[in-house]
Amino acid sequence: MMNDAATLTDPDALYDILEERLEDRPSDPELRNKAEMAAEINALKQEQNAVILGHNYMEPALFHTIPDYTGSSLELSRRAAEAEADTIVFCGVRFMAETAKIVNPDKTVLLPAEEAGCSLAESITAEDVRRLRERYPGLPVVTYVNTYADVKAESDVCCTSSNAAQVVESLDSDTVIFIPDEFLAQNVAQETGKDVLFPQKRERKDVGGDGAPTSGDGAPAEAADADLIGWEGRCVVHEMFQVEDVQQAREEHPDTVVLAHPECSPEVVEEADHSGSTSSMIDYVENTDAESYLLLTECSMGDNIMGANPDKNLLRMCWQRCPHMNQITLEDTYRNLANNQYQIEIEEEVRLGALEAVERMLEIG
Repeated sequence: MMNDAATLTDPDALYDILEERLEDRPSDPELRNKAEMAAEINALKQEQNAVILGHNYMEPALFHTIPDYTGSSLELSRRAAEAEADTIVFCGVRFMAETAKIVNPDKTVLLPAEEAGCSLAESITAEDVRRLRERYPGLPVVTYVNTYADVKAESDVCCTSSNAAQVVESLDSDTVIFIPDEFLAQNVAQETGKDVLFPQKRERKDVGGDGAPTSGDGAPAEAADADLIGWEGRCVVHEMFQVEDVQQAREEHPDTVVLAHPECSPEVVEEADHSGSTSSMIDYVENTDAESYLLLTECSMGDNIMGANPDKNLLRMCWQRCPHMNQITLEDTYRNLANNQYQIEIEEEVRLGALEAVERMLEIG
């Protein structure tokens, strides 16, 4: 989504936007400081021919003032591929900035916080993918975009939470390796009617006399009948939501509509009224008229939706925030752009391998 405020360099105009849109407003001096910082960033952007991409999970003061475009991983991947600016500042986490660099090798891509990683991306390595390919030769590898470039390079195609099922169904193969999000794999399996096998769990549970993993009847695990072969990676935020959270919310607010991100467990997704990517959840809230909404995802997104839609009532479950996304601040972004620091670099061989997987994802939709 295009953000008109991103062109503003007048601190007073940005102050008015923050005053109107922030649910939890800081003190007036702090609010004015944030408005002044945002104005400086927007001016610096114009001087350096830079574009700022902001994920839906960014903290509200940043989200509403400096990104030229906001959106989900898929939307921002498309914006990155279309970018004409010399510099791309990615207000998100490292794998997102890497994706921007994958499709823009000649542009400068900056990440405002050097340590803004991702627990899910760190759950799997390129070597893990190579071992899966050795164990299941000939099977296509679908990799969630929430992974690092070297993992994407070992894959056939990437996907996001919004197009995962579509990507899986597009492949001419009865069985697919789907990595690394365990819950997303289970939710895709449920949506597409496929079975899912997790080799890591099988290895721990069933070990034959020769030490080889076995299925329940003693056959090798590799021979198990499964349409999807998954991995045990999880998002540190979404794995924390429980069915009991949904049930308690409904007891206290009977008319609330519950929306769950597909990185939540299948049990939570089943309990919810709607499941989809961050953009799907935003569209749902903006285009329906419920008494209230409960979003089972990073809390900042709920704050950002309320800021843009003051007529909507969103219940907040903010005891779980992403420790990685929350490293990105206005102050970090200013220093990042002013000093041209924390540039994303990817080895060309890795980038080219990852580019094929990303481009296939973008072609599918």
